[in-house]
Amino acid sequence: MTTVAVVQARMGSSRFPNKVMRQIRGRPMIELLLARLALARRIDHIVLATGDGAANDPLADHVRSLGYAVFRGSESDVLARYHGAAKAAGAATVVRITGDCPLIDPLLVDEIIAAFQVSGADYLSNTVAPTYADGLDTEVFSFHALDTAMCEAKLIAEREHVTPYIRNSGRFTVLNHANGEDFSGERWTVDEPEDFEVISAVFDHFAPRIDFTWREVHALAQARPDLFTANRHLIRNEGAQMNTGQKLWKRARRVIPGGSMLLSKRAEMFAPDQWPAYFSKARGCKVWDLDGRELIDMSMMGIGTNTLGYGHPEVDTAVLETVKSGNMSTLNCPEEVFLAERLVEMHPWAQMVRFARSGGEANAIAVRIARAASGKDKVAICGYHGWHDWYLSANLGDDKNLAGHLLPGLEPRGVPQGLRGTVLPFNYNRFDELEAIVAKGDIGVIKMEVSRNKGPEPGFLEKVRALATEKGIVLIFDECTSGFRQSFGGLHKLYGVEPDIMMLGKALGNGYAITAAVGRREVMEAAQSTFISSTFWTERIGPAAALKTLEVMERLRSWETITAIGESITAQWQEMALRHGLRISTSGLPALTGFTFDSPNALAYKTLITQEMLGKGYLAATSVYTCIDHTPEVVKAYFDALDGVFALIRECEDGRDVSSLLKGPICHAGFKRLN
Repeated sequence: MTTVAVVQARMGSSRFPNKVMRQIRGRPMIELLLARLALARRIDHIVLATGDGAANDPLADHVRSLGYAVFRGSESDVLARYHGAAKAAGAATVVRITGDCPLIDPLLVDEIIAAFQVSGADYLSNTVAPTYADGLDTEVFSFHALDTAMCEAKLIAEREHVTPYIRNSGRFTVLNHANGEDFSGERWTVDEPEDFEVISAVFDHFAPRIDFTWREVHALAQARPDLFTANRHLIRNEGAQMNTGQKLWKRARRVIPGGSMLLSKRAEMFAPDQWPAYFSKARGCKVWDLDGRELIDMSMMGIGTNTLGYGHPEVDTAVLETVKSGNMSTLNCPEEVFLAERLVEMHPWAQMVRFARSGGEANAIAVRIARAASGKDKVAICGYHGWHDWYLSANLGDDKNLAGHLLPGLEPRGVPQGLRGTVLPFNYNRFDELEAIVAKGDIGVIKMEVSRNKGPEPGFLEKVRALATEKGIVLIFDECTSGFRQSFGGLHKLYGVEPDIMMLGKALGNGYAITAAVGRREVMEAAQSTFISSTFWTERIGPAAALKTLEVMERLRSWETITAIGESITAQWQEMALRHGLRISTSGLPALTGFTFDSPNALAYKTLITQEMLGKGYLAATSVYTCIDHTPEVVKAYFDALDGVFALIRECEDGRDVSSLLKGPICHAGFKRLN
């Protein structure tokens, strides 16, 4: 009866790419694993089962050069690959070893094979109820069981992890091989760079020997615990519970501070251990994660960029045609002229435009121009205006200055102390606060959002405009977020109050990078007296996308559609909360609507919503940025799914422990530094 050890390994690990070929003392890790496994006396043949993708060529070539057989098969259907390797080797008994276990002990492998041979079981391993260190995992099963699983296993998890069907279907006799003492808390596998650090230290200690036993490793852990601390925080078999996006997010956190360029896209803002984090494609109001799972986006729709839905065909076609013609040149693109004229036409009070590619840039441009035009440095602000030094300097000396502007927890480290006192916040609808700031003198710029969580009280915007005019202050309206939500252009058009400069962004290019500072000629001309310039502000895709987006918006009157959708969603949240006896507060522009629970457990409830709605096929939390593809049918299905979650929250308000329902930590509240 031929016993074949099939070692599954590939180069494309989601969490630690190329780990099996990383070198320990000059030898690839897979080579050390195979050399140790070859010492097992009850194994007749060893086969490497790897994927058929070209990325695995170096692995396959190296293992063949060592004299071992290699079978190549499907990257995703690991069960089929494993079955093919075992069948090709003529296995009657299969020993499953994974390539991330370089400390696999041949004596233990022999012990488990012997136990299987006398047991009469279909499957026997030391992992059903783990008592050995993680990294000593050995599964032994009959080829008949593997063949049956190959034919009958249907679930993705059953195909990806090889043995779940054998263990869980009830079709087979399954036994566990236990150690007399429980060492399952020890971690000797390699899933993360910290694991590799520990394993390397073990091989360094025993060098030049590679035939040390697991008991010797355990003794070393007792004598030198310092060698084993690097991976103590990692959880056993965590990878089996993680989707591909979560694994990539862990990798991102190692090489990208905070994990993402945008705070609002960090997994910790939703459900830290469950959020899929990355997408493979997006269309309409649907997003597909890296595992190909379709999710309805009832959340932030590209953080408010896609009011026409993801991948709008007309906008994308315009962009593709632009790419075909060339995106960049020594010469300027004509589209920027056409777009500037279009924006001026939409806002008759303005005559000139400067373009950028992000909201923060547009805000910084506007402030630079306004300071140059007014000849004064100090800026009174109200709202969120980006990350640049000029804005964050408001928190120098008092990091709570911006707390009332949706930004609690912002730290101004790295912002020059010399900027202290140049930016002075006032609260929305508090004209008295603005008057007091201006009365102290030297204010050259008033910069504010027209509306965010609530609209202006009667006369508020008019008084701000009058004060700015009287004092010769440049008034800037930041409409990066509010533009195109309730009007065709800036929200200020609804209130009949005109600024000196306005920024537009977010929705302007329906997901393509384009922002604009639009202003009066006498103010904008001050840009010529300072230096404001950037290469990629002149690329062609952004303006081309914006021109087509504006055309589609105007034809569809999209702002009316998304406003009506948002109003409907807000009303249904309120009705649902009332029906379940829950207290919520709603806020935001209709098309950027959100709610919070009036409860000390508000963040836990938000996390619970995300967790449960993910299970139902939705990206969701406590806000919805609407798009034209949020049809009544989509919204109805969303509320049908959400109703059960509100019922759970009602149970928690009645005494059920919400933490018992959560599968991971609670989401973050705002700008919190991630360690």
